[in-house]
Amino acid sequence: MANRLAQSTSPYLLQHADNPVHWWPWSPEAFEEARRRNVPVLLSVGYSSCHWCHVMAHESFEDEATAAYMNEHFVSVKVDREERPDVDAVYMEAVQAATGQGGWPMTVFLTADAEPFYFGTYFPPEARHGMPSFRQVLEGVGAAWADRRDEVGEVAGRIVRDLSERSLAHGGDGPPGEAELAQALLGLTRDYDEKRGGFGGAPKFPPSMALEFLLRHHARTGADGALQMAADTCAAMARGGIYDQLGGGFARYAVDRDWVVPHFEKMLYDNALLCRVYAHLWRSTGSELARRVALETADFMVRELRTPEGGFASALDADSEDAHGKHVEGAYYVWTPEQLREVLGEEDAAFAAAHFGVTEEGTFEEGSSVLQLPGGPDDLRDPDDPRAAAVRARLLAARDERPRPGRDDKIVAAWNGLAIAALAETGAFFDRPDLVERATEAADLLVRVHMGPVARLVRTSKDGRAGDHAGVLEDYGDVAEGFLALAGVTGEGAWLEFAGFLLDIVLQHFRGEGGQLYDTADDAERLIRRPQDPTDSATPAGWTAAAGALLSYAAHTGSEPHRTAAEEALGVVKALGPRAPRFIGWGLAVAEALLDGPREVAVAGPVGGELHRTALLGRAPGAVVAAGESGGAEFPLLADRPKADGAPTAYVCRHFVCDAPTTDPETLARALGGA
Repeated sequence: MANRLAQSTSPYLLQHADNPVHWWPWSPEAFEEARRRNVPVLLSVGYSSCHWCHVMAHESFEDEATAAYMNEHFVSVKVDREERPDVDAVYMEAVQAATGQGGWPMTVFLTADAEPFYFGTYFPPEARHGMPSFRQVLEGVGAAWADRRDEVGEVAGRIVRDLSERSLAHGGDGPPGEAELAQALLGLTRDYDEKRGGFGGAPKFPPSMALEFLLRHHARTGADGALQMAADTCAAMARGGIYDQLGGGFARYAVDRDWVVPHFEKMLYDNALLCRVYAHLWRSTGSELARRVALETADFMVRELRTPEGGFASALDADSEDAHGKHVEGAYYVWTPEQLREVLGEEDAAFAAAHFGVTEEGTFEEGSSVLQLPGGPDDLRDPDDPRAAAVRARLLAARDERPRPGRDDKIVAAWNGLAIAALAETGAFFDRPDLVERATEAADLLVRVHMGPVARLVRTSKDGRAGDHAGVLEDYGDVAEGFLALAGVTGEGAWLEFAGFLLDIVLQHFRGEGGQLYDTADDAERLIRRPQDPTDSATPAGWTAAAGALLSYAAHTGSEPHRTAAEEALGVVKALGPRAPRFIGWGLAVAEALLDGPREVAVAGPVGGELHRTALLGRAPGAVVAAGESGGAEFPLLADRPKADGAPTAYVCRHFVCDAPTTDPETLARALGGA
């Protein structure tokens, strides 16, 4: 009997492979063992860049006495929520239903039939703040199991019944129209923080998908308020401590309303989504700040998250070693006035302190400050000012000498799909072919390692080795989205074809009656309930990601089944958009594309030429672009689309109606809301 995590492809599970706890990975064998020993299962769910997961591991799972008690009385199962989002979703729903809140680490006690009966999140080693100690919880659950087994069984059965009755009826009502999108905009306006940007109070998360909706809504309707909210929020985040002022890239969220103090972990998905938002903001406004942040964020992903295989790692930890060798949150990123003086000397340190808002009392902990660009929107504090740029370069070089935060090297298919879309578009917009190459290499990795011969996706890989877990709906939706963006930028129709393979799987295995979608395939491992969450939280829901990709693919190919599936899936946006717009931002963005057409643009002419670039810079929501020689078999949109008098020619169609072909970039730009 020993710890069984050493063979895992998950860095999070490998972090626990040396614990004295006899951990099992999630597997039928673990539950068989619980049945054989007649003990409950202790399920612990977390992820590698989760601060409190590390704390609980250090306090309890590395403690010999606690581990011995766990080993004697439970079968302990460790799950990486990023590797098994389906397992996480099902039990998180139960935790939230039972306790009114959730989070990680998640601690759930199950019967050998995987039915939950007791829940919690982080438990401390000693009782405090009204929380029982972890040992008290273990002993209490053990006593209930030994003395009140019937009661435990009744509780577990009731919870499973309650969960199974929570079926979603959304779908089949038809997609949202003007009225629902106007109501969603009104809801966002009510929640908008006019003084600081963003929505709601603390903690404040970057609302990337709601921002995409606002940009698309403005492009379609001309609503200035929508653009203003997006632009001001992007400016506030880019000036705040949530943005890494030295190395680029965004932290997970800000703990305060002013975007000053971040939770320092940096996630691939946040940076991919925000890179794309800032590129789209630049496309709408020409903002120099947006251009800089889009490029710096793209460069951050390539520099710090790219793996030797060409994919993108999941995350950087919040914690790293400080000057005293202690693991501390934010140690890599924060500065004291004294540290500035050590690197820059007295005069430049004073300039840097004023420029980046570093104070003697500090904006973070123990007198340290998070770097930001304080001041209102008119105080530009130009980071390209020669002195500021020189100071920034010296601080970055000094920071590079500090112990780096840990990196979770696993490749998550969905998040790499988001990165592919962001890098392809950013590279195309700003004439950075190297970024398009990095996107293509990541896409190659997904095809080579994550897609089997039947186009079924594997959720994760590490070091070029595919993990054991099937892809979920968000993997299919986001990877298809990345492939479609790459097809539009590179003119390589193979990416359109790969997207089609994935979306056919969605139609065959993830759809239910009325067009509703499920997070797992109909032939996936059976859990106590088939997970189904249409809300966009940190990333687009699988449901809305798939709807967007289905819509784009239908625009490229004219496929009626894909178009119908997208429209039916958007029924959930009709239901939730007016009520909870902050939590269905990507769904609202897809609905904007549907209302606009989306427009289909065929450019018969050279890939990367002026007409193709003009098409990509069009602001029409969700417009799809096919470029290449007319009559080529790679893109259906290029069929029967000849050049006019031998010159590159663009064709724009929507709702079964086409504009006159044009060879003039300005005419094309006007047709796509670009002028």
